[in-house]
Amino acid sequence: MTSAPLPRAPRVAGRILDAQLHLMDRQVLDHDGVPVTTVDDLEVGGPALDVEIAPGTPAPVITALLTGSVLGTRIFGGRPPSSRLIRIPWKDVAEVGVVVKLGVKGEPLDASWVERWVRDKIIGRIPGGRHDPR
Repeated sequence: MTSAPLPRAPRVAGRILDAQLHLMDRQVLDHDGVPVTTVDDLEVGGPALDVEIAPGTPAPVITALLTGSVLGTRIFGGRPPSSRLIRIPWKDVAEVGVVVKLGVKGEPLDASWVERWVRDKIIGRIPGGRHDPR
């Protein structure tokens, strides 16, 4: 009994990413290489994802990276309210690799406030925590 070969996947413009593998929980750096946050979730646009996508329908696309306080929901389950998540528009993403690099400065993004708070209130109070350890 021989089976027919599987049809080839259609060619699409752009890069195809596996969201779980390439994006989730990755560190986000601004264009100067300064850590901003980590990717907690994604905002996706396109066809509804809870139904089977009909052939010929365009694939869903990422519209934003989402970050915020999700530790509690990861431990206890559920989802944080969307109003508590910070959106980084996908158009600001310059490169996806081991880290996600942005093409903009990280300071104006609301996503970096936790990093700045930890730096100033905790790390900065540790002896030697205010200078580069070179």
